[in-house]
Amino acid sequence: MPDHDVVIVAARRTPIATRSRAFASLRTEELAGPVIRCALADAEAATGSTLPIADVILGNCMGPGGNPARIAALAAGLGIGVPGATIDRQCGSGLAAVIDAARAIGAGDERPRIAGGVESASTAPARSLDGTSYPRAPFAPAGWPDPDMVEAAENLAQAEGITRERQDAHARRSHERARQAQDTGRFAAEIVVINETTSDDAIGVGERVLDRARPLFPSGTVTAATSTRVSDGAAAVILVPAQVRGTAPGLVIRAHAIVGCNPALPGIGAAPAVQTAFASGCAKIGDVAAFEIVEAFAAQSLAVLGQLGIEDDDPRVSADGGALALGHPWGASGAVALVRLFSRLVRAGAPAGTLGVAAASVGGGLGVAMLVEVVR
Repeated sequence: MPDHDVVIVAARRTPIATRSRAFASLRTEELAGPVIRCALADAEAATGSTLPIADVILGNCMGPGGNPARIAALAAGLGIGVPGATIDRQCGSGLAAVIDAARAIGAGDERPRIAGGVESASTAPARSLDGTSYPRAPFAPAGWPDPDMVEAAENLAQAEGITRERQDAHARRSHERARQAQDTGRFAAEIVVINETTSDDAIGVGERVLDRARPLFPSGTVTAATSTRVSDGAAAVILVPAQVRGTAPGLVIRAHAIVGCNPALPGIGAAPAVQTAFASGCAKIGDVAAFEIVEAFAAQSLAVLGQLGIEDDDPRVSADGGALALGHPWGASGAVALVRLFSRLVRAGAPAGTLGVAAASVGGGLGVAMLVEVVR
């Protein structure tokens, strides 16, 4: 069975909290378990059947190890017979996990699966070597470029000629859109309440914040105000073969792609991934009604949009705000993008045939993208 017959019939996420704030004490399974339970309940209600889950696949970047997907499956009450697998494609992990689940169903194992991502930056263990701690593992071997993500964003801004003014405007739009979405309740149906936390952690960047923020590098353009926050959160979707969907509305996975790019400029990876998915899915930019491209930095987002030929302020892109406003729980962010597409397209009543794209750029020089289509 080809991947285009795999359907996402439910999608949920936690609020997204800045590291060491609302979810400071919560482990990965305490974030992912409730999301898995709620998403599965949604899917079973939508399909009118009990779904025998074959596997739980979650993206996770920073630990704690011990196969967080399996631990989350047990915490969610799925039973001892449901296995789990945890994958690491850094910021694309959550979306890559969904691709892995879709491939398994598309290859002929037609049992439903749960996929997504989780990150608890607050409880992630410190890494050390010979007693010396270090902030992250290398994304490339010795002799290859391996810039810090902030440095990589600045390098991309310089390479693409992206000014601070454009970055400030992009960050402002993201926050304004997210604030409006939150105030009008557009996040409510996708959110799973965790510890009575019901809203996204910090939305709203003022003109003074943008104006006063200093560049993070001498003569640079990237600032803290145009960079996302390190965050905690989880997201999950339920995937079923088309014949299990029944009359439930959902998102058919029409195409997907995981590609490599220059590790010196990793922030551009989403662009070739989207282009590859378009080639596979026989689509083009003008066909797509909704884009959710993970915003790690304003400079990185603008570079990707430029490569794709999309205007800075295109209303189709992160229409309810992106990671600059909501936060960036690394291993979950790609799955959060899919949950957002599900809300914008399925929950909002977009007609059958409407297309959406979720994508992420990844440290080390990767890009992940998925093209989906509404079914009703």
